[in-house]
Amino acid sequence: MSYIPSSLKERQEMLQTVGVSAMDDLFAVVPSALRIKKLKLPSGKSELEVSQMMHKMAGKNRVFSAIFRGAGAYHHYIPAIVNSVIAKESFLTAYTPYQAEISQGILQSIFEYQTMICELTGMDVSNASIYDGASAAAEAMTMCRERKRDKVLISAAVLPMTIQTVQTYCNGNGMTVELIPQKNGVTDLEALELLLNDRSACVYLQQPNYFGMLEAAEAIGEAAHRAGAKFVMGVNPIAAAILKTPRDCGADIAVGEGQPLGMPLSFGGPYLGFMAATTAMIRRLPGRIVGETVDVEGKRAFVLTLQAREQHIRREKASSNVCSNQALCALTASVYCSAMGPSGLQEAAQQCHAKAHYAAQQISAIPGFALRYQGEFFHEFLTETPCCADAVLAKLAEKDILGGYPVSGGILWCVTEMNSKAQIDALTSALKEVSDTCN
Repeated sequence: MSYIPSSLKERQEMLQTVGVSAMDDLFAVVPSALRIKKLKLPSGKSELEVSQMMHKMAGKNRVFSAIFRGAGAYHHYIPAIVNSVIAKESFLTAYTPYQAEISQGILQSIFEYQTMICELTGMDVSNASIYDGASAAAEAMTMCRERKRDKVLISAAVLPMTIQTVQTYCNGNGMTVELIPQKNGVTDLEALELLLNDRSACVYLQQPNYFGMLEAAEAIGEAAHRAGAKFVMGVNPIAAAILKTPRDCGADIAVGEGQPLGMPLSFGGPYLGFMAATTAMIRRLPGRIVGETVDVEGKRAFVLTLQAREQHIRREKASSNVCSNQALCALTASVYCSAMGPSGLQEAAQQCHAKAHYAAQQISAIPGFALRYQGEFFHEFLTETPCCADAVLAKLAEKDILGGYPVSGGILWCVTEMNSKAQIDALTSALKEVSDTCN
């Protein structure tokens, strides 16, 4: 339960503790042009009139007709039934129950979610979800800690925000983090071999990685295990429908961002972190786990199992302080997976893969937009750019196209099933114009 300071003195003390003098200082990272203290609305207006004004202001938001950007959050089709189901009051207004077994419907929805995550990852057990993919990765690092093994090895080809989150967690729990260099867009296996030692707790890999490339996951997992370390894989759940499962790659723990499973982009959240593990790691899995049993009448029933919520409140002794879950987002993922089915997920993944490769072929043929890395990729790829990436993206915006994400002087493009051949051809045509201007 959150603590809310009740007096001005307590608020001042809390602000001083985090190193600021006023509440406004907490929002200093937000550009001043985007911070509004008060909306400039004329006085004496009715609710209807104010609503109309607000809608007019909202009309200034830019919604692009074609999106070619990913880098951690992805634009996928969401079947209509997803929002129809999760909008029901019994789900939308539900909160984590304190007497959990009374809420059999909520527990069953979580159990079904856990089952689907296990099917996607090939793992034995899943928890009830974590706040987001980066938090799931960081929690997995803590799971792997042993008395003499306190070093985390994380690939430099992992999403930067995930790396930062892992570093923050490990800084607080006394673990050290070392980056495994990337070579040609993928994790450098030789460099990993040199970094592994008897202090290595785990190796973390993202599949596909931040640059969109497919990693040699099995070889990296084998290297980790030879050194006595655990192997943790971060996976894209859509790609998981057609790639080898983390279990097949030898992973001890599988984590990832569940946003592609039916959640809109929504300006960055709320999202969903999923975690799954082998049976050997089950008692280290943080958060809530729902199990299936039978009641006194022999009927199917669901319970919270293995862990008590209260154990995470003892901060000094707890391995994790996660004691809740993203129930509505987890339900969203469950409904999405149910609506799509195995064949639907595979179809979405295959379309992402095929369309991305078509786009890569077309874009890389334009002078100045060569692929930076050669190798297998799923639905993202990094290209060079003949002039400043921001200038290229600004030109595309003029044509109602949200281009890729600027990465290390290049552009990281993403293509999903939402992008038609006509959109890809329009993007290619626009980039040719940009190339002519740059040259």
